[in-house]
Amino acid sequence: MKILLTAFEPFGGDTVNASLDVARAVRDLWAGPGELVTATLSVSFERAPRELLTAIEEQRPDAVVCLGEAGGRDVVTPERWAGAVADARIPDNDGSQPRMLALDDGPDRIGSRLDTDALVVALVRAGTPARASDDAGRFVCNAVYRAVLRHFEGPATFIHVPAIRPDHTTALVGAETDEGGSTRRATISTSVVAAGIAAALAGLQIAPG
Repeated sequence: MKILLTAFEPFGGDTVNASLDVARAVRDLWAGPGELVTATLSVSFERAPRELLTAIEEQRPDAVVCLGEAGGRDVVTPERWAGAVADARIPDNDGSQPRMLALDDGPDRIGSRLDTDALVVALVRAGTPARASDDAGRFVCNAVYRAVLRHFEGPATFIHVPAIRPDHTTALVGAETDEGGSTRRATISTSVVAAGIAAALAGLQIAPG
C-alpha cells in the first residue's frame, strides 16, 4: 500500500502553512504499514490541481489524502464533501481571485471516498481533537479536493488542520475556509495533529492497486 499525502505552501503573506508542517511531521513519524510519500502544492487555483495530478501519475498511490489549513477552526476536520464553486476572499499566490466561478460541470458536491466518521474516530482515539466537516470552503483547498475526487479513482479525502504557528501567534490567513469566519490562535500542537493523522492513515484498510 502506498499513500500520497499532500500539503500546501504558505500563502497570503504568511510565512508558514500548518498543513506543510504537519505533513512533514507525519512523514517523520511514519512506520507503516506500507509507504507514505508527500508532495507540496502551490496555493494556486490553476497550478495546484495540475501538481496534484502530476504527483499521482509519478507516485501511483493506492490512496490520496490532501491536507490544508483552516484558520478559524481549533480541531482537525476531515471533510465530507468537495464543492463545485471557487470564491476567493483573497488572491491566491498567482494573484488570481475567482468569485463564484464553477470549477467544472459536475454535481454541486462530491463525497469523500474515505470514511469521514471513521477518520474522526481514529484521530480522537489517538488523542487528536477532531470533528467531521460538511464544508471544505471555496478556496484552493476545495479546488484540490474536487480535483482528486474527479481524476483519481482510488480512495481519497481532504483534511483541514488548525492554522498552527510555531511562535503560538495568530495566523495572518486561514479564514478562507469558513464564510464570515476569522482566524484564531491555534492551541493544539503540530506534534499532536501529526500523531493523530499518522495513526488514522496507518489504520486505513486499502488493497494495493
